[in-house]
This record gives sequence, C-alpha cells and structure tokens, in this order.
Amino acid sequence: MGAVTLRVGDLDGMIAYYRDAVTLDLLANDGSTAVLGRGTTPVVILEHAPELRSAEPRSAGLFHTAIVFDSQAALAAAVYSVATLHPGTFAGSADHLVSEAFYFTDPEGNGVELYWDRDRSGWSWAHGSIEMGTLFLDPNEYLRAHLTDETIADPRIGAAVVGHVHLSVGDIPSAREFYVDRLGFETTASMGDQALFVSAGGYHHHMAMNTWNSRGAGRRGPALGLGRVDIIVPRLDDLGALGERMRHHGLQTRDDGRSLAFDDPWDNLIHVRTAD
Repeated sequence: MGAVTLRVGDLDGMIAYYRDAVTLDLLANDGSTAVLGRGTTPVVILEHAPELRSAEPRSAGLFHTAIVFDSQAALAAAVYSVATLHPGTFAGSADHLVSEAFYFTDPEGNGVELYWDRDRSGWSWAHGSIEMGTLFLDPNEYLRAHLTDETIADPRIGAAVVGHVHLSVGDIPSAREFYVDRLGFETTASMGDQALFVSAGGYHHHMAMNTWNSRGAGRRGPALGLGRVDIIVPRLDDLGALGERMRHHGLQTRDDGRSLAFDDPWDNLIHVRTAD
C-alpha cells in the first residue's frame, strides 16, 4: 500500500497531529499539501480543503488508515506519544492474533490504527482464510513491557508504512465484486454481510471494507476525509493487466502510462502505480 491522502480543514493542526503525536516526519509542505512519513516513504498526504465540510454521519469513506511499525518498541513509542499529546483521541486496542493494534481518531474524525505484525510463521490459515481475533490488549501493560526511556526521548525509531487501509462501504457484495473480482485482491477473511478482508501475496489484509457505520451508504459527495488510496504494484505489466481488466468490466480509468486511477462504487478514488 502507498500513502493515504486526506482532505483536511486545519492543515497546521493535522500536520502537528501526525508529526508530533503519531511521530511521522514532515517530508514536504508547500502550504496547501503536506507529506508525512518515515525516511523517504510517504504515509499520509494532507491536502488543505477548507471549503469542504465534514462528511455526513454514516456515509462511505475512510474507516481507518493503518500504519504498521517494524518493532514493538517503535509501536509503543508512537502509542505513548499520541496518548501523551492527544489522550482524547484513543479509541481502543486489540490483539488480533496476527498483529497488535491500537486505535485512535485524529482531530478531524479520521480513524488511525497503529500496529505491529507478528511473524508470518505464527499466523494460522484454514481453507484460504486467515485466523484473526479481537482479544483484550491492555495498553498500559503494553507500554510497561515495550517502552524505554530512550524511545520516550526519541520515538522516531525504525520504519513505519501504510500496512492496510480500511474503508466504510454501503454493502459487502459490491465491495467483493469491485475489490476481488475486478481489482484482483484475494479474500483472506469475511464476516458475512458486515466486513471483508482482502490482500495480495499472502498478507493478512491490505484492504478491508465494512458496513458497521455505513450500511446502505451511496456515493460520496465532496467532503473532508478520504481523498485517495494509493496501491503499489511491482511491474508495468501488472499495471497493464489491471487496466485491461478494468476496461473489460466497463470501468472508467485515468491512465497516464505510469499509473491508473478509478473510483470504487462509493466514489473512493483508488490510484495504482508501479513501485518505481
């Protein structure tokens, strides 16, 4: 997964949240767009759009951007930072068997998941589905186990990238038809008509869609929140095959030769490009 683009009303405030609390680096800022990430890898792109209003309740859009850290120490440092600077944005935590996750809501209502993956050798698969759970994970115990004085002083340790993107959608059958049958992801888990988890390459999930807050939602109108989801494929051949598949299904795409852009059934903009 590539960076997630958010349309925001308060650019400075949102930069401060993702930089100072979530512990991302400010990679670029031209006054209307800010790019935050780690090293040279963008994670969140903030586009200033003060003319837009917040999305209507129960509309489709972003459920959360999930940022994966490469160690438990790095995750604990980021969780401690957010909890210290913005304690009111904490929304929960869980051991998902494949990962350990902490959930927040940024100042403009966008969901944020910070997590660490267990080694793939410990994941359990049955009949093509990944075993995931929602077990209790005590945040205070987690910090006591993995936080150090060094990481409190310098929380920007290790790598952090977008691990997966979770969307709110109107219905699961349409999501499966678009993201699996057309876009080409593989289903890794499902919860009936409530949620769908999909991935490529045997990951537990690169994207997820649920109807928990948005059942029956139609196409999105202009609003603050999700602007674009970026997906990275290895080769130009993969991009070409995707373009042919989308055209076969009669979907409108914007193709510049290096990337494809198209809208899902709820007008979430999906942008696919090659790794370089």
